[in-house]
Amino acid sequence: MGDEVSAQEFSRADRTRHREKVRRCLDVFARMLREARFDTDDPMTGLEVELNLVDDRGDPALRNVEALDAIADPDFVTELGQFNIEINVPPARLREGGLAQFEDQLRRSLNDAEQKSSEVGAHMVMIGILPTLAEGHLSLDSITPNPRYKLLSEQIMSARGEDIAISIAGPERLATTADSIVPEAACTSTQFHVQTSPDQFAAYWNASQAIAAIQVALGANSPYLLGKELWRETRIPLFEQATDTRSEELKAQGVRPRVWFGERWITTVFDLFEENVRFFPALLPVTEDEDPIEVLEDGRTPQLQELRLHNGTIYRWNRPVYDTVDGVPHLRVENRCLGAGPTVVDLIANAAFYYGLVRSLAESERPLWSQMSFSAAEENFHAAAQHGIDTQVYWPGIGQVRVTELVLRRLLPLARQGLEAWGVPDAEGGRLLDVIEQRCLTGTNGAEWFARRMRDRSDLDRYDALRATLEDYRQRMHTNEPVHTWD
Repeated sequence: MGDEVSAQEFSRADRTRHREKVRRCLDVFARMLREARFDTDDPMTGLEVELNLVDDRGDPALRNVEALDAIADPDFVTELGQFNIEINVPPARLREGGLAQFEDQLRRSLNDAEQKSSEVGAHMVMIGILPTLAEGHLSLDSITPNPRYKLLSEQIMSARGEDIAISIAGPERLATTADSIVPEAACTSTQFHVQTSPDQFAAYWNASQAIAAIQVALGANSPYLLGKELWRETRIPLFEQATDTRSEELKAQGVRPRVWFGERWITTVFDLFEENVRFFPALLPVTEDEDPIEVLEDGRTPQLQELRLHNGTIYRWNRPVYDTVDGVPHLRVENRCLGAGPTVVDLIANAAFYYGLVRSLAESERPLWSQMSFSAAEENFHAAAQHGIDTQVYWPGIGQVRVTELVLRRLLPLARQGLEAWGVPDAEGGRLLDVIEQRCLTGTNGAEWFARRMRDRSDLDRYDALRATLEDYRQRMHTNEPVHTWD
């Protein structure tokens, strides 16, 4: 969820001062880009995974504080809801066996954490939306007792001025309201980070945007919310609606949403940070003492804390990140399209597909985004969220095509080339991309498996069926056999 903030109230003067500071940070950021002050020599990749907690029945366990105390591992941290936690996997270089490191580290950490958290009645589940969530779990009482989360909810609700309306139509229809942003906690995600130079950032971001629909179609894993079968990746519309600060009137005026696909291909990373400052008022106008100009001119690296905090409250599906390590700044794309799971091997296969494909496309002589409108990429994205692995998308040079056919014929070979360019051993990359291939051949991802199992239990009470199916899911999750093999 980003940097910590303390509980406080903000005056008009606070907001004015913060806006001025954010713009000063933006000016310094532009100067740093011109002066090539970034770490670009040996790019790192990273991984974050948000998890759900359930009790022995499969219902949400509002025990993340107790679970984290039991786990006692600094890689595990809180998330918005008391039924969420997150693991931050140490970054790695793909040429140094990064994918294998991610898989091994994640498996060991999750197995250890599950053993310890189960002792306080909290079991971990990797799934996009916990299907056993009920209306009562999405109240303000479920928010994690951290000042940042409460403050963020208050600021979003204040900006909106009315309750949040959630309306999603799929095979069934859901219409409900919320008086806080807690429904956002239902959306647990996997985040892939790829470090890049300022010169290459636009290409990697544009490529990430272009393939976001493909990722979502193949990795969809949240078909149920509040007892209803909705979109195959219901996280997408839920997150867009649950964090929307706009009233109906502002929507009608064309004001941009804070959960945002974007509206254009970019030419530089500065485009994204500048849009964030120009289009969006601050939700958390916390101002630090650092003078970024003074720090820069002193030969040190500014933290640009206000710009980073503001950037963290604009939820692009591919987010630009400025960060520093040991006093050296770097840039990375944070790919946020996918939910977690179903298994570690499925998750790392998704990572291999993303890292390989994004590199091939970003370094192509004829960029994909020069052949495709941005609106087509956005339409593909929402179609994939709705229909999952059965989606048809628009693709340059082909037209409308089924996602599985596109992946098998065109994109998997590109992903293999990209992994080779990263220096990933053939055996390592091939094993993971074979998981993606089999998903396409069988037409089975997490969402499809779950929906089929639910149809087999159509004679049961809906929540009894959800609990039973989630228990099946959780048992298979622990085998680490990819989801396409489960049946």
